[in-house]
Amino acid sequence: MVSAEVVNYPLHQEFLSNGLRVLVSPDRSVPVAAVNLWYDVGSRDELPGQYGWAHLFEHLMFSGSAHVSSGEHLQLLQNLGGSVNATTWFDRTNYFETLPVGALDLALWLEADRLGSLADHLTIESVDTQREVVKEEKRQRYDNVPYGDAMAALVELVFGAEHHYGHTTIGTMEDLAGASVDAAADFFRTHYRPENAVLTLVGDFSVKEAFRKAERAFGHLSGGPRRRRPAPAGLAPITGLPRRELRGRVPAESAYLAWRLPVRDTAAFDAADLALGVLGGGQSSRLHQSLVRDRRLLAFAGGHALPLIGGNSVGLIQLRALPERGVGDGVDATTVELERLAAEGPTVAELDRVKAQFEREWLMDLARFDTRADLLSSFAVLHDDPARINTRLLELASIGPNQVRDAAATLLRTDQRAELIYRVEATDETL
Repeated sequence: MVSAEVVNYPLHQEFLSNGLRVLVSPDRSVPVAAVNLWYDVGSRDELPGQYGWAHLFEHLMFSGSAHVSSGEHLQLLQNLGGSVNATTWFDRTNYFETLPVGALDLALWLEADRLGSLADHLTIESVDTQREVVKEEKRQRYDNVPYGDAMAALVELVFGAEHHYGHTTIGTMEDLAGASVDAAADFFRTHYRPENAVLTLVGDFSVKEAFRKAERAFGHLSGGPRRRRPAPAGLAPITGLPRRELRGRVPAESAYLAWRLPVRDTAAFDAADLALGVLGGGQSSRLHQSLVRDRRLLAFAGGHALPLIGGNSVGLIQLRALPERGVGDGVDATTVELERLAAEGPTVAELDRVKAQFEREWLMDLARFDTRADLLSSFAVLHDDPARINTRLLELASIGPNQVRDAAATLLRTDQRAELIYRVEATDETL
């Protein structure tokens, strides 16, 4: 792992009078700017009957505002050479642009215009249009692809249907259909507020210049006291080995083994994440080497953690059988590997490999303007500590083999998992 002196990206912070948190990381290496906005709203904030609304609203943010017509936000910035996108997740919604630094003022003005006025300019046509776009996305990416419904079944199995993580961001067709103009406007006014957002700027400008531009674009918007979320209590480990089977037209049987883990970016979470990396992180991992390459029980075996902030994260191992073979032997062999890791721990070489993979990805993300801005926003929203981007590698470096062994023994117990099995649906050709 690298030393603290190697990772020392500049970071400056101010709060506007309306509560908007502004982070600036100047970098004069190229004449480019990255604009990143995180709103502290994701699918965990959706109430029953609203599943999918956070993602729907991500789409509505491009449907036009007081001074910008539908689609014009994208068109204006792309015509100047910029890239524009947005994503929704369990814990947040983010909007981001990377563009020539000369277009920074325009990007900030566009973001401020929709933050300040979009709720008043929603129409039946815009809501209906974006609702159909999201429904089609659900059909193409979830309903009509192999294993597309696995994640929805898995989070419900791990958390329960009523838990805030018990449904996926794509939502349901029924709840999407219930999103009226008034309901969408209320959702916006509740969550899309300056005090519930972080604006991060990375690029070719001075600190003073960046704060001045942010103030000019956003300072006139009304805000309120900064919202502070109470930390949700974490759920206890899974008991009773809950299990579910799905069937579909898939190429091979698959199994998903899942655990409740501590919240993201904590020492306990990191140790469990490293344990899953030793087991299933790439072709050098134990599961791939043993079950895929040597014993040929499976076509694929991988493991990773799904980092979340609202009480629990998820540990996940995915196994895929060889064509026309079952996945059961692979599941049994995986539990043996889990128990061996819990008893013996990883070797120093195994742990160094997983840490090196994390380090490479982390440094690459920090080197890019857009992903550095996103990391800064994430640590501000989720941890109230954006400066941790410079110390995150040291946090991982401090975790040794014994901590990884203990995490496997306590957090990845084979009797505290949920199990989802995806069977191949019989067809006329297979009967």
